[in-house]
Amino acid sequence: MPTSDYEQDTSTGFGPLRIRARGRAVMTNPTINRGTAFTQPQRKQLGLVGLVPSSVTTLENQVRRVYEQYRRTTTRLGKYLHLNGVRDRNEVLFYRLLTSNIEEMLPIIYTPTIGEAIERFSHEFSRPRGVFLSIDHPEMMEESFLNFGIEPDEVDLVVVTDSEGILGIGDQGIGGIQIAIGKLNVYTAAAGIHPRRCIPVVLDVGTDNLGLLSSEMYLGERHARVRGEKYDQFLDRFVHTVTELFPNAMLHWEDFGTSNAHRLLTKYREEICTFNDDIQGTAAVVLAAILAAVDVTGLPLGDHRVCVFGAGSAGIGIANLIRDTMLRTGASETEEEAYARFYPIGINGLYVDDQPELLAFQRPYARTRAEVEHWAVADPAHITLEDVIRNVKPTILIGTSTRGGAFTREIVEEMSSYCQRPIIFPLSNPTSRAEATPADVLTWSDGRALVATGSPFGPVDYDGTRYTIAQANNALIFPGLGLGVATCRATRISEGMIAAAAEALASMVNAYRQGAPLLPSISALRQVSATVAVAVAKQAEKEGLAREPLTDPIQQIYQRMWQPIYPEIEAV
Repeated sequence: MPTSDYEQDTSTGFGPLRIRARGRAVMTNPTINRGTAFTQPQRKQLGLVGLVPSSVTTLENQVRRVYEQYRRTTTRLGKYLHLNGVRDRNEVLFYRLLTSNIEEMLPIIYTPTIGEAIERFSHEFSRPRGVFLSIDHPEMMEESFLNFGIEPDEVDLVVVTDSEGILGIGDQGIGGIQIAIGKLNVYTAAAGIHPRRCIPVVLDVGTDNLGLLSSEMYLGERHARVRGEKYDQFLDRFVHTVTELFPNAMLHWEDFGTSNAHRLLTKYREEICTFNDDIQGTAAVVLAAILAAVDVTGLPLGDHRVCVFGAGSAGIGIANLIRDTMLRTGASETEEEAYARFYPIGINGLYVDDQPELLAFQRPYARTRAEVEHWAVADPAHITLEDVIRNVKPTILIGTSTRGGAFTREIVEEMSSYCQRPIIFPLSNPTSRAEATPADVLTWSDGRALVATGSPFGPVDYDGTRYTIAQANNALIFPGLGLGVATCRATRISEGMIAAAAEALASMVNAYRQGAPLLPSISALRQVSATVAVAVAKQAEKEGLAREPLTDPIQQIYQRMWQPIYPEIEAV
């Protein structure tokens, strides 16, 4: 990757760094700067004599120093800003620190802390990262990407958001760039995607957040969120610009609003290599946990009844992947039979086919009015979760509602009364919005429930057994998916590739022991990502979607994974 300061082959994790810059220009570039770790000969060659303290230190000592600084910072946002500062000075040091402490630091550089960083973006703004595209100036789109300075064949990932559905906090305008940056940090830390092969993008289409529009500090376009035809034309221009400029890149959609997320994925998924983490990534990690849990129950997947509480983009995405798995494995013989296993619940209760507010992607899951008219319910116009539990007796309960405490003692006890091993996943983030705590679910089910959560929870001790709680964190899926796609240069991402990622993840756990987690630990993220990547690349090749032949998949994946170590330097 040639620049005015340096060049490096970023397609491998082991390439040398050829540096043209000299003196202070070296110290201000985070890609090539290594501070006190420059050796004496390197300092002489690069014009750094006298610009750093005399002692030459190791990367390990640098990590120890910045980690001590990190631990002294008392607030989560402060820790986030401290890590940003390290990254802006020295990328290798930042990623070495992060990969060495991934379980501790993932909640800081990703959810939940990144939500606060997004809200505070215009107040804490320091060094810009990423590409900012305004709907008021679509003609500047290509110029903006070219100014980012990466060659067409050197981009593996473009992560984009329009900031309408950020985490659990909604429309955050231009601050959404932070979620795109956070995702790419995880891609690099977890899967070794080279940090210089990624582009974070925010589509600034305005905001309906009156707090932002009223603030003098706000850095985005100052008007209401643009929708309709103008929005669609802007998105279409964006997609075609990205695919023309970066033909090998995977386009990752992040935190789009419910009305657009499914629509955009459906529109473009057959044309380009694209992926929506909120829909497909969430679905894959939840499917992995369900497959592990289903093995424990002994009941085939096709015999389970699935209630999805909060069936928006994420909830229906989960249902879609479970349904496809039922069909692919023969657990259900027809689509109609597969759809019949699901009971989705939204703000107006159970989805019923005479509800006009249902969106196109929700309608296939709606029950018929005739089916439910004889149920014993208090209000036929609003069939509640409690009504569904009593009348349907689901064996799997998935929460994506952001309604904290919605899975009550009565609901869990009712499920446990007819199901020996109920599968109960309160997945909403942050912790305060989780539908139930694992401790409550295990207590109310006498330790029989199989539990996974969206937020991180500590172990639960119940009746002499310690239960390790699986976190259905998308970071277990999307980094490996991106690595697999980049390695084989997939032309698009199929449902088979998503399912292969989920099955590879599920294969890494043994949940039969009482208290064992349903998913691998975040601490094993590099191994998890490599395992997922191999499965994804093999499936892409099997389906004829791989442009790069897989002659030795494990070696090819390993060779692709960038390592946060100081590379060999050549002064040029």
